[in-house]
Amino acid sequence: MKTLTAEQAMAKLQDLCARAELSTGEALEKLRRWGVAGRMAEQVVQTLVDTRFIDDGRFARAFVRDRYLYSRWGRLKISQALRLKRVDREYIDEALDEEIDPQVYEANLVALLRAKLRQLPDNDDEYTICGKLMRFAAGRGFEPSLIMRVVESGALGDDSDAAQTY
Repeated sequence: MKTLTAEQAMAKLQDLCARAELSTGEALEKLRRWGVAGRMAEQVVQTLVDTRFIDDGRFARAFVRDRYLYSRWGRLKISQALRLKRVDREYIDEALDEEIDPQVYEANLVALLRAKLRQLPDNDDEYTICGKLMRFAAGRGFEPSLIMRVVESGALGDDSDAAQTY
């Protein structure tokens, strides 16, 4: 594959950004794969940032909203995924605070744990069930303190206050 010129790389990235949000880290990675690296890649990305094709804050908010509402990930998993995409910590924290409603967040956890509980064998003892639920929720990126509070509260056995889901 031949190396793209700065203009070709810019046009290609503008097209991608028009269809989906990209972080600066993802844009730099794409440029590297296309054979554009170093100073030229940084200039292309900076131009796209200046023209607001790329905005890490906007990207982080969209990513958090998508993973929280549709994939039902917890804060820890979302934060880790954004760090892997090389988004600055300040954007991550801001997006998590703005986009996650604590009541819906906890309701999502309750709904996930109830669904998991229905899948577990009836002959497991309470300790084993608790461990499985804890590992499942931790794997989804929920905070251990929140998981413990929900599991110990007895909210999983009561379907009358059904969790809000999307």
